[in-house]
Amino acid sequence: MNMTDPIADMLTRIRNAATARHTRVLIPASKMKLSLARVLKEEGYVKDIEILKDNPQGTLRLTLRYVEKKPVVTQLKRVSKPGLRVYTKQANIPRVRGGLGIAILSTPKGLMTGSNAYKQGLGGEVICYVW
Repeated sequence: MNMTDPIADMLTRIRNAATARHTRVLIPASKMKLSLARVLKEEGYVKDIEILKDNPQGTLRLTLRYVEKKPVVTQLKRVSKPGLRVYTKQANIPRVRGGLGIAILSTPKGLMTGSNAYKQGLGGEVICYVW
């Protein structure tokens, strides 16, 4: 099946797994999805990332984090979509939920959080919000 927005599919799989209280979620792998998963792990939303070589493309197995039986990821929102790309300059990087969440940006130096991009003086494409 041909998919028009694989990042939105990844975010939906994580959201659905957290809602259903699953400990792990399987996602078809790509470089972009792997770097997005690494940002989520660095920020403490995901406990572990494994790359399974079960097919030529590979599969990511994310282990979700829970605190007192509640998922750490409460919501994920796709911002920049294939039909409408959203870009921002360093001065206009959005704050998510008053600083309680993170904005993930695609910058010339790779995927990073909005606060890291601001510190490095970078702007870029706003991929998603996580809180």
